Amino acid sequence: MKKIFIFAVTAVGLLPVAAQNNITLDTYIGAQLSTEDLNGTARYVGMGGAMDALGAEISTIGSNPAGIGLFRSNQVSTSFGLMSQQDGKSFQDGSKTHASFDQIGVVFASRVDQQSFVNFGFNFHKSRDFNHVLSAAAASINGSSQNRQTVIKGILGDLDQRYGESQVDNLYLESGMITDAEGNVYDIDSKSYQFDRAQTGYIGEFDFNLSGNINNRVYLGLTAGIKSVHYNSYTEYLEELAAKVLDVDEVGMRDEHKITGTGFDIKLGVIFRPIEESPFRFGLSVATPTWYKLKTENYSGIYDEYGCVREVSTNGEFRMNTPWKFGVSAGHTIGQEVALGIGFEYADYSTLDMRTITGRSYDWDGYAYDDSSSDAVMKRLTEQTLKGVSTLKVGVEYKPDPTVAIRAGYNYSSPMYKKEAVRDQTLSSPGTWMASTTDYTNWEATNRLTLGLGFTFDKLRLDLGYQYTMRSGNFYPYMNGVSASYISDETGQTMALRNDCQAVSVKDNRHQLLCSLTYSF
Repeated sequence: MKKIFIFAVTAVGLLPVAAQNNITLDTYIGAQLSTEDLNGTARYVGMGGAMDALGAEISTIGSNPAGIGLFRSNQVSTSFGLMSQQDGKSFQDGSKTHASFDQIGVVFASRVDQQSFVNFGFNFHKSRDFNHVLSAAAASINGSSQNRQTVIKGILGDLDQRYGESQVDNLYLESGMITDAEGNVYDIDSKSYQFDRAQTGYIGEFDFNLSGNINNRVYLGLTAGIKSVHYNSYTEYLEELAAKVLDVDEVGMRDEHKITGTGFDIKLGVIFRPIEESPFRFGLSVATPTWYKLKTENYSGIYDEYGCVREVSTNGEFRMNTPWKFGVSAGHTIGQEVALGIGFEYADYSTLDMRTITGRSYDWDGYAYDDSSSDAVMKRLTEQTLKGVSTLKVGVEYKPDPTVAIRAGYNYSSPMYKKEAVRDQTLSSPGTWMASTTDYTNWEATNRLTLGLGFTFDKLRLDLGYQYTMRSGNFYPYMNGVSASYISDETGQTMALRNDCQAVSVKDNRHQLLCSLTYSF
């Protein structure tokens, strides 16, 4: 530990803060809110989601709405199951295994003439399950520390700007734990850390569909979706100091974060059979961005072994637009025994747009709506951090008997994060200022293996599905590689200060069991 410089701090007061305007969150939070899981009915999951061109499956309402146009009778279905994190452990409200209600929906099919139908559908499904426990630890971190990041930002001048100063920086500076009476800032060496986070919650999607077919050759569909966000996170981060600082051996951060809100999107799809005598069909789909209005609330505190030293509560509203999504698919059946499906989706997550609410306007009949503008600084970070994601879906269903179905599938999503992605917290962005944590994980590709069984009893069908999801990533407790130069107060020489932390490999492997009940009438 050493004193290295003195700088002036224009800190935002760390008492409870009222609702903030002109805020956003950062790229890494936005990425979590904009992605989707493979979820729906057990039949859909059992085939790896590769049913966009096969259709006649209610879960295609959100991937290719034209699939609802292939229904020939009314149908109601519901799905529930269990999710288990293979490498997880229980922590706070996070649990390794939890039950889940995943889907409920209904389709009404109305015949127009001998070969044409107009169908209406509604479906709720859990498009994102946030339940996840992440633990990471490093027994040696080469003297780097959370505190050193704040010190380096001070050298760089970021703490003289309102938006360059995050809640974490404020907590360190206002706690009195890293400065002496004259304002000299201690550069603290840490020798190890322990990080634990428990996430809970989900994004629920309510889809309303209008679809139909023309002469049993062309199928068209439109789905309007409303999404409801319920995200909760609790984080504990503890550093063991290399030497006592102000009689303190350990410094820790605790953070409770909640995000709620709603979003709206529109999805369009078409399926057609190019050859009248063949069951082969081809599908195309497009989904608009989800236009979200979200509210963030969080409590953060800095602790030592004696208790809480300083804390802050903040909240505010912001907007976020997710990327466009495009899909192409194909499906084929062989008699009544075999169904084959394949699909490809693409979304460019570098276009994720975090937006600040700048005011409120009124239209001619008095309806109020929020004005917003893109957070240009965070948008540049998003472009440097995220990239396009390609998803491949392959599935097969085999019926050895008309009442029994056996299914298997594979689903692959390419990495969203660029290899050298960094959660840059030296930016002059409201997303930086609102940051109450500094960690980030660059997740790699996601692989999903699926299996399923189906049993038909007259008008009732029971489907069972299993999904094994595998992905790994590189975890960092704070921004890696940030550095600055300063003039030593003791020698007058120019010195370099750098904060490096090695990545810790983490895994997110999950097992999911699904059960669906479907009744046709």
